[in-house]
Amino acid sequence: MTDKDPILRVLAVSSGGGHWEQLMLVVASFEGAHVAFANTIDGLAEKSGVSPAYLVADCNRDKIFATVQCALGIFRIIHQEKPDVIISTGAAPGILALAIGKVFGARTIWLDSVANSERLSLSGKFAGKIADLWLTQWRHLATDNGPKYYGSVL
Repeated sequence: MTDKDPILRVLAVSSGGGHWEQLMLVVASFEGAHVAFANTIDGLAEKSGVSPAYLVADCNRDKIFATVQCALGIFRIIHQEKPDVIISTGAAPGILALAIGKVFGARTIWLDSVANSERLSLSGKFAGKIADLWLTQWRHLATDNGPKYYGSVL
């Protein structure tokens, strides 16, 4: 690492829409770090005023080909950006980023959607198996084994 290299490299990944909006609310937490972004809607990062930004295929458990495309895209991004930390607010692209990031040795954070007030999202349930830090926005959804509740951050 040289003097010009940032102390922390972060990759922030989410699907578009509400997941992206929630991710944008927490990125200020990484001030001073190099933060790269990935999402599923072309032009969304530019509208949010963030860069560098990457576009990945939108996917879900029912779209196998799109899921493979998304995973390959995320693999390339992680290989290029070499993040120390990967954070996601959901959904499937975020899970893929956490899983692939673990292979590369990145620490991972999952912040389940604030919209899931009655139960964890499907992705959120899966995230608990791979995320180093697994968070919920709702106190009543927290358990001793996770997800953890540290207050509403969104």
